[in-house]
Amino acid sequence: MSKSIPSYEIPAEMRDFAEKSVDQARKAFDGFLGAAHKAVSAADTQALTAQSSSRDLAEKAIGYAEKNITAAFDLANRLVHAKDVQDVVHIQTEFVKAQVAALQTQMTDFGAVVQTNARKAAESAQSTVEGAAAEMRKAASDVTKRK
Repeated sequence: MSKSIPSYEIPAEMRDFAEKSVDQARKAFDGFLGAAHKAVSAADTQALTAQSSSRDLAEKAIGYAEKNITAAFDLANRLVHAKDVQDVVHIQTEFVKAQVAALQTQMTDFGAVVQTNARKAAESAQSTVEGAAAEMRKAASDVTKRK
């Protein structure tokens, strides 16, 4: 009871059409994959930039702490050499004024650095997203043009 499969030849036009369709799908996939690789690479770059910014902020914070601690030791040294209570009050008052001014300067500087880094990160992220979207549109456009 063997049934033979009837022989039917696939027309050359149909094979050509199928071949072109597969080729277009492969090219579209390659285009989308290329855009995805670029997006991942850009994300890596952004991560390195963020890490560098974090390191800069940490170093700045340590520098501020070092200055503030040095000022506290200087205060202690001056207080040890004070001649009377009036001298102690004067030294302490000068220290508080100087530290308030230093803290205001440090916070202003620190805030500016944080704001600048946040702006740069946002601009970089926006650029990355726009670039990836453009790559995807181009890949989709290339596929539709070939049809």
